[in-house]
Amino acid sequence: MTHTPRSAKALVLCLAAIGVLTAMDLGTKHWALERLSQPSSRASDPVCEPDPYGRTEAQRSQRPPVVLIDGLLEFRYAENCGAAFGFMRDMPSAVRKGVFYVAAAGAVVLLLWMFITGRGGKLFAISVPLIVAGAIGNFVDRVKLGYVVDFVRFHLDDRWAYPTFNVADAWITIGVALILIEGFMDGRREKQLARKRAEAPVG
Repeated sequence: MTHTPRSAKALVLCLAAIGVLTAMDLGTKHWALERLSQPSSRASDPVCEPDPYGRTEAQRSQRPPVVLIDGLLEFRYAENCGAAFGFMRDMPSAVRKGVFYVAAAGAVVLLLWMFITGRGGKLFAISVPLIVAGAIGNFVDRVKLGYVVDFVRFHLDDRWAYPTFNVADAWITIGVALILIEGFMDGRREKQLARKRAEAPVG
């Protein structure tokens, strides 16, 4: 199957969207650092490394959260040494960095190559700047701080809480969802075409 490369205009729009989305993520993280946290005297050194008792001290301490919907949604500062939603946070630092850096670089290069060469449909094209911006935003945090700043917290009166996340995580989640939806739609379309071919009269 041949693919028609996307136009220069489409590439410029994609790169502009990546820039805007990345700026939104980094801007909200900067706000979270300034508004929701403060320097801590118990910061661990090196960053995200557990002490002999297996505890990892946060680099900054929490300030009171900003409550948006009482008992449901708030902005509360958190530091994530792992991937999205805390995945891999307990793995050794060298392993985490290796996996994160390679995965982020690989995802950015692969998705941009697929976009430029015309792979995927409209939903895929929309998902590319979302996922790439999310990967870049979290990558910048890991390089600059050694961890990722999270601050969006959904919970039910503290009896249950969804893993705290950030805007970059939201971009990535939406982008992946769009790719899955497009894949599901393409699969249904292929099945319908196959059914029509099978039902078509022979001769």
